[in-house]
Order: sequence, then C-alpha cells, then structure tokens
Amino acid sequence: MKSIKPGRGPSQMGMVGSIGVALFGVFWCILVGLIGAWFMIPFGLVFIGMMIYTAIYNYHNVTSKNRYSIVDIVDENEESDPFNERYGEKAPTSQRILEKNGPKASFCPYCGKPVDVTFDFCPKCGKKLPD
Repeated sequence: MKSIKPGRGPSQMGMVGSIGVALFGVFWCILVGLIGAWFMIPFGLVFIGMMIYTAIYNYHNVTSKNRYSIVDIVDENEESDPFNERYGEKAPTSQRILEKNGPKASFCPYCGKPVDVTFDFCPKCGKKLPD
C-alpha cells in the first residue's frame, strides 16, 4: 500500500500536546464558571472533546502497526521510522541492509532502494546497477 503516514515522533508530541491543551480547557471551564461567564462553558467542553479526540488519534499513530495515512503516495518500506522498533516492529528490510553492510551499502539510481555494492541488479526494480 502506498501512503504517507505521520511519523511516530511527531504523533507522540501531538498526543502529549493534546493532553496538555485538554487540561488547559478544563482549567478554562472552571475559570469562566468562577467569574460567572456560564455561557462560555459549552465552548470549553467542545474544545476539550476535540483535544481528547486528537490525543486518541495521535496515540493510535504512535502505538499501532497499521497507522492512519495522511495521503496515499509513498511505499511503506521506503522510509524507516525510528519508533517502529520501540513498539515491537522489525526494521524494514532496507534499513536492515544498511545496518548490516554499513558504508558498503548504496542506493539504486532508478528506484532508490538500498542495495549492497556487490549487487549487479536491483532486487526491487530488477534494473542493472551501474559499476
């Protein structure tokens, strides 16, 4: 599936930020209640609800293997995500090749897949690699 997914790091920051903003909304509702502006409390409750929804959305994107996509374009194996291993997912094959081979690894000029410098053909697109 080709998709652009939000990274786990930004999603984690969004989750923490949403919780903080929701707590501010609770404080704000209490404050407007104390000063007698009762008509503003529904606005605060809607605000708190939106932040709780945003926190749940970001929590899903931090911890789930099948994260929500923003736009369907990029192959899921083309880009490594440092938080994947933290949440129990193996590193993509391309990342494992780079870690195993270190500086011996290079990239296919046609499709961009990491390949070992000893390869004659790209394992993804099958085109002959330049020497």
